[in-house]
Amino acid sequence: QVQLVESGGGLVQAGGSLRLACAASGRTFSRRAMGWFRRAPGKEREFVAAIAFVSTFTTYADSVKGRFTISRDNGESTVYLQMNSLKPEDTGVYYCAAGGTTLNAVLLRTPGSYDYWGQGTQVTVSS
Repeated sequence: QVQLVESGGGLVQAGGSLRLACAASGRTFSRRAMGWFRRAPGKEREFVAAIAFVSTFTTYADSVKGRFTISRDNGESTVYLQMNSLKPEDTGVYYCAAGGTTLNAVLLRTPGSYDYWGQGTQVTVSS
């Protein structure tokens, strides 16, 4: 069993930055892919970024590429999402998820590839 707890959300003006963190319990963190997804008001959940258990393997949604950076600290069992140049359309609840050992970018972007989910943290970007 893996428990995930997100933190770091908040209210920020457009152009600002936030750093989300997701702390994981259990002993399998280093062997798991980790992903960030978000749900905007009135919209479906969408993929944001993912990092494989091999931390050099990352993938991003086109809408955040060049602005967001995902990273992981296996010693701290934590995954981070650094969000820069935030836009109002980045507003939503951000969820982290823990998956398996895939190195397939398509699977990393797919919610069904993840076994565990956090409760989410709200990010609001004002214009």
